[in-house]
Amino acid sequence: MSDVNLKGVILDFDSLAPNALNCDQLFNLEGIEWLVYKTTKPDQTLERIKTADVVLTNKVVIDEVLINATENLKYIGVLATGTNNIDLSACAKRGVQVHNVEGYGTASVAQHTLMLMLMLATSANQYQAAIAQGEWVKSPFFCLLDHPVINLEGKHLVVIGYGELGQAVAKLANAFGMRISVAQRLGQSEPSTFTLNGDSHQRKPLASLLPEADFVSLHCVLTPETEKLINQQRLAIMKSSAYLINTARGGLIDEAALLNALQSGQIGGAGLDVLSQEPPPKDHLLLSASLPNLIVTPHTAWAATEARQRLLDIAVSHVQNFLKHAS
Repeated sequence: MSDVNLKGVILDFDSLAPNALNCDQLFNLEGIEWLVYKTTKPDQTLERIKTADVVLTNKVVIDEVLINATENLKYIGVLATGTNNIDLSACAKRGVQVHNVEGYGTASVAQHTLMLMLMLATSANQYQAAIAQGEWVKSPFFCLLDHPVINLEGKHLVVIGYGELGQAVAKLANAFGMRISVAQRLGQSEPSTFTLNGDSHQRKPLASLLPEADFVSLHCVLTPETEKLINQQRLAIMKSSAYLINTARGGLIDEAALLNALQSGQIGGAGLDVLSQEPPPKDHLLLSASLPNLIVTPHTAWAATEARQRLLDIAVSHVQNFLKHAS
């Protein structure tokens, strides 16, 4: 390692809400001096990374043009799991290392998924609105029973995507007494299995599971094959009482088809932590619809303080390892 400090740039540090985190390890790294930006707009990116050796980014796009315009770039650390904002091919051609962070928010995302399921099952948002409107105060009875409440126990959960997150959600749902099924991977025809609580179970094609599902939870990656995976045709074969949960990527759902399904009663409701465009436009079709059977949270499933701290710690360890082997 040279005695000369490398130049490090953090492009959108405020996306981690770092004031709640311990950042000592990051800023005490030997061999690197950091320039920290709260946010970075597209027209600011080149100026900020042009002479940097190390760049950390959460969602700032670094494409081929930008990569080729840099002078010293050696390492990009993505402060997230997804790397779709980085041109990985261009980095490989330039010899730029790219490292993302995986497995940091499993507990947080799984918890959030169950929260959305529980809110839908108990009509929690509708009851909260009723209280705010004074309906409980005016009730002739000790309680309000204006909106349906169901048990998760005994309900059928279909999990799409059975990586670390899908498995964590299945484990929590199983503790509530739900029956768990896992969909086969798209395009897979040969038999496959999944394991839950040490027992092996058969995966089934998605088309055969959707008509039986009480809840469908998405935990797969967004690819050209999975884009708009939940579309008009698949929504049409779901129960009118079924609920759709998405804490993965907004692009997995055809949002216009979902809006129609919710408005027409084709499905019972949906809980979404992600949308196809983030932040969404003011007139986003799902946000402007004001549907009682739709719960939207602002991409906060990953946001537990413990998860964000773990993300930062893992990202720092990756940079530390890079610096250790840098010449």
